[in-house]
Amino acid sequence: MNQNIDATGQDKATDPCPPQSIPMLEACRSRIARMFDHFASGVARATGSPIAFACAMMAIFVWALAGPSAGFSEVWQLVVNTGTTIVTFLMVFLIQQNQNKDSRAVHVKLDELLIALKGANEKLVDIEDMEEDEINRVAARYRRLAVAARDGRTLNRAMDGTTQVVDGEPASASRRTRQGRRPARGPRGFKAARREG
Repeated sequence: MNQNIDATGQDKATDPCPPQSIPMLEACRSRIARMFDHFASGVARATGSPIAFACAMMAIFVWALAGPSAGFSEVWQLVVNTGTTIVTFLMVFLIQQNQNKDSRAVHVKLDELLIALKGANEKLVDIEDMEEDEINRVAARYRRLAVAARDGRTLNRAMDGTTQVVDGEPASASRRTRQGRRPARGPRGFKAARREG
Protein backbone atom coordinates (compact mmCIF):
# COMPACT_ATOMS: atom_id res chain seq x y z
CA MET A 1 0.00 0.00 0.00
CA ASN A 2 1.25 3.48 -0.89
CA GLN A 3 2.25 5.37 2.27
CA ASN A 4 1.44 8.72 0.64
CA ILE A 5 -2.28 7.80 0.49
CA ASP A 6 -4.27 8.52 3.66
CA ALA A 7 -7.43 6.82 4.91
CA THR A 8 -9.68 9.07 2.81
CA GLY A 9 -7.80 8.27 -0.40
CA GLN A 10 -6.15 11.72 -0.60
CA ASP A 11 -2.55 11.84 -1.75
CA LYS A 12 -0.57 13.42 1.09
CA ALA A 13 2.17 14.59 -1.24
CA THR A 14 -0.24 16.58 -3.43
CA ASP A 15 -2.57 17.77 -0.64
CA PRO A 16 -2.24 21.60 -0.71
CA CYS A 17 -3.58 21.96 2.82
CA PRO A 18 -2.87 18.99 5.09
CA PRO A 19 -4.89 18.85 8.34
CA GLN A 20 -1.92 19.76 10.53
CA SER A 21 -1.42 23.01 8.60
CA ILE A 22 -5.01 24.29 9.06
CA PRO A 23 -4.46 25.75 12.58
CA MET A 24 -1.26 27.37 11.32
CA LEU A 25 -3.12 28.97 8.39
CA GLU A 26 -5.91 30.20 10.67
CA ALA A 27 -3.36 31.73 13.07
CA CYS A 28 -1.58 33.44 10.17
CA ARG A 29 -4.88 34.72 8.77
CA SER A 30 -5.91 35.99 12.20
CA ARG A 31 -2.56 37.75 12.65
CA ILE A 32 -2.87 39.44 9.25
CA ALA A 33 -6.46 40.50 10.03
CA ARG A 34 -5.35 42.03 13.35
CA MET A 35 -2.49 43.89 11.70
CA PHE A 36 -4.78 45.25 9.00
CA ASP A 37 -7.36 46.26 11.60
CA HIS A 38 -4.77 48.16 13.65
CA PHE A 39 -3.38 49.78 10.51
CA ALA A 40 -6.84 50.80 9.27
CA SER A 41 -7.81 52.21 12.68
CA GLY A 42 -4.58 54.18 12.93
CA VAL A 43 -4.91 55.60 9.41
CA ALA A 44 -8.55 56.53 10.03
CA ARG A 45 -7.65 58.36 13.24
CA ALA A 46 -4.72 60.12 11.58
CA THR A 47 -6.54 61.17 8.42
CA GLY A 48 -9.51 62.41 10.42
CA SER A 49 -7.39 64.85 12.39
CA PRO A 50 -7.03 68.60 11.76
CA ILE A 51 -3.30 68.10 11.11
CA ALA A 52 -4.00 65.72 8.23
CA PHE A 53 -6.50 68.15 6.73
CA ALA A 54 -3.99 70.98 7.02
CA CYS A 55 -1.32 68.86 5.31
CA ALA A 56 -3.71 68.04 2.47
CA MET A 57 -4.58 71.71 2.05
CA MET A 58 -0.88 72.61 2.06
CA ALA A 59 -0.15 70.02 -0.64
CA ILE A 60 -2.94 71.41 -2.84
CA PHE A 61 -1.68 74.94 -2.21
CA VAL A 62 1.89 74.01 -3.23
CA TRP A 63 0.57 72.23 -6.32
CA ALA A 64 -1.46 75.30 -7.30
CA LEU A 65 1.56 77.59 -6.82
CA ALA A 66 3.65 75.33 -9.04
CA GLY A 67 1.12 75.72 -11.85
CA PRO A 68 2.53 78.91 -13.44
CA SER A 69 6.12 77.64 -13.33
CA ALA A 70 5.01 74.35 -14.90
CA GLY A 71 3.04 76.23 -17.53
CA PHE A 72 -0.17 74.49 -16.36
CA SER A 73 0.98 71.55 -18.43
CA GLU A 74 -0.66 68.14 -18.65
CA VAL A 75 2.06 66.68 -16.42
CA TRP A 76 1.21 69.25 -13.74
CA GLN A 77 -2.46 68.24 -13.88
CA LEU A 78 -1.58 64.55 -14.03
CA VAL A 79 0.37 64.76 -10.78
CA VAL A 80 -2.57 65.83 -8.64
CA ASN A 81 -5.05 63.62 -10.53
CA THR A 82 -2.92 60.52 -10.06
CA GLY A 83 -2.09 61.31 -6.43
CA THR A 84 -5.66 61.96 -5.35
CA THR A 85 -6.93 58.90 -7.25
CA ILE A 86 -4.44 56.57 -5.55
CA VAL A 87 -5.12 58.00 -2.09
CA THR A 88 -8.89 57.84 -2.58
CA PHE A 89 -8.73 54.27 -3.92
CA LEU A 90 -6.72 53.04 -0.93
CA MET A 91 -8.75 54.99 1.63
CA VAL A 92 -11.96 53.30 0.46
CA PHE A 93 -10.77 49.95 1.83
CA LEU A 94 -9.49 51.40 5.08
CA ILE A 95 -12.70 53.34 5.72
CA GLN A 96 -14.81 50.28 4.85
CA GLN A 97 -12.85 48.17 7.34
CA ASN A 98 -13.52 50.70 10.11
CA GLN A 99 -17.20 50.96 9.19
CA ASN A 100 -17.57 47.17 9.24
CA LYS A 101 -15.92 46.98 12.65
CA ASP A 102 -18.04 49.80 14.09
CA SER A 103 -21.21 48.28 12.63
CA ARG A 104 -20.45 44.87 14.16
CA ALA A 105 -19.70 46.48 17.53
CA VAL A 106 -22.99 48.42 17.48
CA HIS A 107 -24.94 45.30 16.52
CA VAL A 108 -23.35 43.32 19.36
CA LYS A 109 -24.29 46.05 21.86
CA LEU A 110 -27.85 46.21 20.56
CA ASP A 111 -28.12 42.40 20.64
CA GLU A 112 -27.00 42.43 24.27
CA LEU A 113 -29.68 45.01 25.11
CA LEU A 114 -32.38 43.03 23.31
CA ILE A 115 -31.45 39.85 25.14
CA ALA A 116 -31.13 41.58 28.54
CA LEU A 117 -34.37 43.59 28.36
CA LYS A 118 -37.45 41.78 29.58
CA GLY A 119 -40.24 41.86 27.01
CA ALA A 120 -37.97 42.75 24.09
CA ASN A 121 -38.43 40.85 20.86
CA GLU A 122 -35.41 38.54 20.69
CA LYS A 123 -36.17 37.74 17.04
CA LEU A 124 -34.60 41.11 16.20
CA VAL A 125 -31.18 40.04 17.47
CA ASP A 126 -29.90 38.94 14.05
CA ILE A 127 -32.14 41.16 11.94
CA GLU A 128 -29.12 42.50 10.02
CA ASP A 129 -28.71 39.03 8.45
CA MET A 130 -32.29 38.96 7.12
CA GLU A 131 -33.26 39.67 3.53
CA GLU A 132 -34.20 43.24 2.68
CA ASP A 133 -37.90 42.46 2.16
CA GLU A 134 -38.07 40.82 5.60
CA ILE A 135 -36.44 43.85 7.20
CA ASN A 136 -38.94 46.09 5.39
CA ARG A 137 -41.84 44.04 6.79
CA VAL A 138 -40.47 44.30 10.34
CA ALA A 139 -39.89 48.05 9.91
CA ALA A 140 -43.46 48.51 8.63
CA ARG A 141 -44.82 46.67 11.67
CA TYR A 142 -42.89 48.94 14.05
CA ARG A 143 -44.09 51.99 12.15
CA ARG A 144 -47.66 50.80 12.78
CA LEU A 145 -46.80 50.42 16.47
CA ALA A 146 -45.49 54.00 16.57
CA VAL A 147 -48.59 55.38 14.80
CA ALA A 148 -50.88 53.45 17.14
CA ALA A 149 -49.00 54.77 20.18
CA ARG A 150 -49.37 58.34 18.94
CA ASP A 151 -53.09 57.80 18.36
CA GLY A 152 -53.56 56.45 21.88
CA ARG A 153 -54.10 52.87 20.82
CA THR A 154 -52.22 49.73 21.71
CA LEU A 155 -51.21 46.88 19.44
CA ASN A 156 -51.36 43.47 21.03
CA ARG A 157 -48.53 41.38 19.68
CA ALA A 158 -49.36 37.73 19.16
CA MET A 159 -46.84 34.89 19.21
CA ASP A 160 -46.94 34.54 15.41
CA GLY A 161 -45.90 38.18 14.97
CA THR A 162 -49.35 39.49 13.99
CA THR A 163 -50.73 42.60 15.61
CA GLN A 164 -54.23 43.52 16.75
CA VAL A 165 -55.39 47.09 17.30
CA VAL A 166 -57.08 47.80 20.61
CA ASP A 167 -58.71 51.19 21.11
CA GLY A 168 -57.75 53.06 24.21
CA GLU A 169 -56.93 56.49 25.47
CA PRO A 170 -53.58 58.20 25.70
CA ALA A 171 -51.61 57.71 28.88
CA SER A 172 -51.75 61.42 29.67
CA ALA A 173 -55.55 61.45 29.35
CA SER A 174 -55.98 58.39 31.57
CA ARG A 175 -53.63 59.93 34.11
CA ARG A 176 -55.66 63.12 34.13
CA THR A 177 -58.86 61.12 34.56
CA ARG A 178 -57.44 59.21 37.52
CA GLN A 179 -56.14 62.37 39.12
CA GLY A 180 -59.43 64.20 38.50
CA ARG A 181 -61.52 61.66 40.42
CA ARG A 182 -61.70 63.19 43.89
CA PRO A 183 -64.32 62.83 46.62
CA ALA A 184 -67.32 65.07 46.13
CA ARG A 185 -67.24 68.08 48.37
CA GLY A 186 -70.47 69.44 49.70
CA PRO A 187 -73.06 68.86 52.44
CA ARG A 188 -73.62 65.22 51.50
CA GLY A 189 -69.92 64.46 51.36
CA PHE A 190 -69.26 65.98 54.79
CA LYS A 191 -72.25 64.21 56.32
CA ALA A 192 -71.08 60.86 54.95
CA ALA A 193 -67.60 61.48 56.34
CA ARG A 194 -69.03 62.32 59.78
CA ARG A 195 -71.16 59.18 59.71
CA GLU A 196 -68.14 56.99 58.89
CA GLY A 197 -66.13 58.76 61.63
